Amino acid sequence: MPSMSETLLDLKDLTCPLPVLRANKALRSLPEGARLRVLATDPAAVGDFQAFCRQTGHDLIAWSEEAGVFSLVIRKRGA
Repeated sequence: MPSMSETLLDLKDLTCPLPVLRANKALRSLPEGARLRVLATDPAAVGDFQAFCRQTGHDLIAWSEEAGVFSLVIRKRGA
């Protein structure tokens, strides 16, 4: 199975709840199983996206932080 490309969404300098709302909108336009990488600077972003993924069924498959920028990879849930 070929690997899916990743969509990058730069949400740096936005604060809660905007990163989650923008990511949710972006995910709606992506096919099932697609990956969305979100860049965020809001310190609450990791917890917000963990809760968002629990509530929506998407998978938060990775996250990291470097120099105050969080990089979160979300895989869109299947049907």
